[in-house]
Amino acid sequence: MTNVIRQMTDTHGAHTSQHGDTVITPLDTSAAPPRVMGFWGGLSANLLNMIGVGPFITIPLALSALAGPMVLVGWLAGALLCLCDGMVWAELGSTIPESGGPYHYLRTAYGSEGLGRLFGFLYLWQTVLTAPLSIGSAAVGFSQYLAFLIPSLGHQGQILAAVVLCLVNTALLYRRVDSVQRLSLIVSVVVIGACVWIVLSGLLHFDTHLAARFLHAGGDSKHGFWLGLGAVSLIAVYDYGGYNNVCMLGGEIKQPRRNIPLAVLASIPIVALLYMGLNLSVLGVLPWEQAAQSKAVVADFMQSIYGRTGSITAVLLILLASWGSALVVLLGYSRVPYAAAASGQFFRVFARLHPRGQFPAVSLLFTGAASALACTLSLDNLIAALMVIQIMFQYMAQCLAIVLLRRHGRPNADTFRMPLYPLPVLISVIGWLYIVCTSPWRHILAGIATMVGGTLIYAIDAWRKKAWPFQSP
Repeated sequence: MTNVIRQMTDTHGAHTSQHGDTVITPLDTSAAPPRVMGFWGGLSANLLNMIGVGPFITIPLALSALAGPMVLVGWLAGALLCLCDGMVWAELGSTIPESGGPYHYLRTAYGSEGLGRLFGFLYLWQTVLTAPLSIGSAAVGFSQYLAFLIPSLGHQGQILAAVVLCLVNTALLYRRVDSVQRLSLIVSVVVIGACVWIVLSGLLHFDTHLAARFLHAGGDSKHGFWLGLGAVSLIAVYDYGGYNNVCMLGGEIKQPRRNIPLAVLASIPIVALLYMGLNLSVLGVLPWEQAAQSKAVVADFMQSIYGRTGSITAVLLILLASWGSALVVLLGYSRVPYAAAASGQFFRVFARLHPRGQFPAVSLLFTGAASALACTLSLDNLIAALMVIQIMFQYMAQCLAIVLLRRHGRPNADTFRMPLYPLPVLISVIGWLYIVCTSPWRHILAGIATMVGGTLIYAIDAWRKKAWPFQSP
């Protein structure tokens, strides 16, 4: 390693005091990425993750799951759930600002030498599986809109385009994170501007008769109202997802106790307003029945306003958004295997930093290659499996982690504390349980099988190493 590797004086870990309290203290980290990303870089990383291809391909899925005005209730419910869950992430990220965030949150809250070892491993296990699904879903969405411009692309061509996108993004991220920050800021400005243009175009051409038809449409789904609402809520939280991306980069954020909560909580209302505006604009320009069947709904929407030129322009901007989303999701998730390896719970090779750029090179290459393989799966299965597994493995455990850290921890005076505690935690738990319970059984069973498999793998490794719960008395 070169001399530019420095000790991170603002990174924090945890130990247990003689009184049994968990005390957040500086880690003795001799080699770690430098803190070079500020608030605007963190906010842009979140926004690019959130404003990806999601809403441009999931509006028809939501309308098919639950027709009529109640679909908007599902979008609002998803926004409320994400805001409450965002407070959980903001407090955890401010308390333990380290790269690979959730891995450290769970280990610290549940005991780094006890149950936390299992929870940390399970998070790593599910991330190795779901990170490629998340990145792959953005890449597959990119290829679907690319097919609008190139109709001859075909199914195999779309898969190839998605794979190439993942590999190109891996190459782009093979550098210091501060240069990536400048790129993400530029793309964020363009993407948000494009979304504002699309929304304003719809509002300026809003047809009240079409909107009235939508408001009088039936609210039932083929599976019943509550299952339909759950399906829309799952789609909504997938689209809003990404407000936690800055937490994955916690060890590379300047003034993390301030900037991480600000980036998390500022990104959610910005994107919620854009998404609600986008839904209302589409439903005021296109008949909702046509929107529900569209393969490229925003392209059809812009074509009805501006003609072929407008649809092509919109598609180009959506391609930019989905590319940027895949880029920053890969950036965030590539830090998780690195964090686990640095703490000794994953293959040591993943802890290697690039000698000049000081970024986790092996972890990045592995995650990029796995995401390219995930592009062979269908988009609907990518989204549903991703959300159910993450909820079962991670989001529920993090809600309890907040309670444990508050009960036993001694946070710094400048650590963010969520308002109205514990109400946001309770809303998050209820919302996540509802989404899981209304999901298809095959995805629930896949989540359970993944959890059982991860636990067995941990138990075998722990027995071999004589670690918890097999350590010698």
